Amino acid sequence: MSTAKEVITFENHYIVECIGPDGKLKWTDEFDNLVTNEGLNDNLDKYLKGSTYTAAFYVGLTDGTPTVNAADTMSSHAGWTEVTDYSESTREALVLGTVASQSVDNSASKASYSINATATVGGAFITTVNTKGGTTGTLYGVGAFSGGDKSVDNGDTLNVTVTCTAAAS
Repeated sequence: MSTAKEVITFENHYIVECIGPDGKLKWTDEFDNLVTNEGLNDNLDKYLKGSTYTAAFYVGLTDGTPTVNAADTMSSHAGWTEVTDYSESTREALVLGTVASQSVDNSASKASYSINATATVGGAFITTVNTKGGTTGTLYGVGAFSGGDKSVDNGDTLNVTVTCTAAAS
C-alpha cells in the first residue's frame, strides 16, 4: 500500500520601509519569519479542531539583532525584546485583504508606526494581543531583518507590509 505525504509550509514575508519626516524613503528591508511552534499549534487548534477563534492579529517590532527560536512565545523570548518607541498606544492591527493563490497580505492597510525616539529595530512579529510591550497572547511568528539592524529617529514612520502564505509540496 502506497501513501502520499503532503507537506504544508507556512511563511510570513515582511517589507519594512522607513520614511523620514521629510517624506523621503530612508531605508527598506525584506525578510521572512519563523512561524513559531505556538503559531503552528494555534493553526491546528483553531482550524482543524474548531476551538474558539478570533481573527485579530497585530504587528510588533523587535529590538536590534533579534535571535528567534521556534519555541518563542509572547511570555518567553530570550533572544529579543519589543521596541515600543512609537506614538501609537497599541500594536498596529494586521488588516489582511483577500486570500488568493494561498497568499494574503496587508498591502492595502500597512501597519504604520510613528517613531517618537531614536531606537534600533531588528525585525518584526505577529501576535494575537495588541498590548504594546505586553507578554500575553499567541506569538504567531517572528523574524529578523535580512540586512541587519536599522536605526530610526524621532519623526520617522515605519510602514510594515506582511504577506502570509501557505504552500503544499
